[in-house]
Amino acid sequence: MTMKKTKITIYMPSHNYGKFLQEAVESVLRQTVDGWELLLFDNGSTDNTSEIMELYKNDPRVRVIKTRKLNLPTIANMALKKARGNYIVRLDADDVLDENMMLVLGNYLDRHPDIALVFPDYFLIDEYGQMISHERRKQIYNANHLLDVPANGACTMVRIKVLRKLGGYREDLGAQDGFDLWSRITREYKCSNINLPLFYYRRHGKNLTENQLLILSARRTIKKDASRLLLKKYGPITVTIPCRKHYDVYPDLWSQQINGETLLDRAIKTSLASTLPARVVVTSDNPAVQDVMAGYRDRRLKFVERSTKMTMISASIVHTLEHIAHKLKLSPSGITALYYIQAPFVSTANLEESIYTLVMNDADAAIAVQEVASQLFKRTPHGLACINSVGNMRSDFDTVYYQVRTSLATKNSNFKMGSHMGSRVAHFVIPQEEAFFIETKRDLSIAKALLKEKNA
Repeated sequence: MTMKKTKITIYMPSHNYGKFLQEAVESVLRQTVDGWELLLFDNGSTDNTSEIMELYKNDPRVRVIKTRKLNLPTIANMALKKARGNYIVRLDADDVLDENMMLVLGNYLDRHPDIALVFPDYFLIDEYGQMISHERRKQIYNANHLLDVPANGACTMVRIKVLRKLGGYREDLGAQDGFDLWSRITREYKCSNINLPLFYYRRHGKNLTENQLLILSARRTIKKDASRLLLKKYGPITVTIPCRKHYDVYPDLWSQQINGETLLDRAIKTSLASTLPARVVVTSDNPAVQDVMAGYRDRRLKFVERSTKMTMISASIVHTLEHIAHKLKLSPSGITALYYIQAPFVSTANLEESIYTLVMNDADAAIAVQEVASQLFKRTPHGLACINSVGNMRSDFDTVYYQVRTSLATKNSNFKMGSHMGSRVAHFVIPQEEAFFIETKRDLSIAKALLKEKNA
């Protein structure tokens, strides 16, 4: 076999993925171009991973590396050190490449020296290889101008010299290596995507993506670190906690107790636990909220009275926010984060993520959302029409979210335009347990029971 100069390094970690490994390796061997190498990492497997890798060790293009069980970013950095190519791609051992992946992505980077990273569309498949959908991304910088959705960590081709210049991957997170890479590269380099499905992404119960707590923690850490140097541009930061006397399921809902403390206490403690806000403002048409506030000695805590008219359900919160901005002479360059007392399980990290998401994407606002997994319909002259794509072919623009009224960050400059969000709205997905919102008496009872169970 004539060896060409190595242009592309593919690395494939496998921890007990022997069931899928051979199909993944064979998809690399079937590539329609030469000039590549494959690094196979037996990542502390106890299944037949080692035996399958042995089948390929005599191919001069393949190197087999045995390791103890390591996290994915550590494996990625090992691959980066050993790589001989100009470009590098991760292929997970349960995924499959289209035979033209290297041809298309490699040629794209050859022809576009200003691009540091390129990624394709993909087919989503199940455990048995049956196709679920064609996942498509709109062209960034062309049809997609807000980069708040990162490229998939797998089957993304990156210039090795850029990755090495950035210091490789962070090893302290244990997950979200693709998001980490995306957040750092997009600050300094251009990226691109190709609307061809060039790999098969397998969804099954053992995917790392199923470990939601690990992913959530890693994502929030990445956003925090990516925004650290940018925060000065957006200061000062204010957290506003709206309360009202009427129009909730109980009068003065803020005074209702859960586990021995009021809903307002929970909101104040969560807000003051962050070092980001210069002020934490409690605003209400009932001055009695100051009795709760009196238990805190933090100078950042302020009270701003608002009229009952501003508290009506039909009244836009922007009137309250503009009133506060006027009273406290808030800078238009600042950020206001909203924290609703009806969301008792919001964490400080959640509140901060709203701010970091806004800053990281230079958005007008950032809102907490959850993805709608079911099909939604609207009535038309000829009956019901689906408004979101759940299966088959869909793009990132087909995904439908609903806003979770837990936390929201917005630029103060929006208020004078009569908006509390502006036009460039970024989003962040929060876990179900933090999305709980009290709208009924039953909700309050459930919240008490959940917290009691959590503390048991």
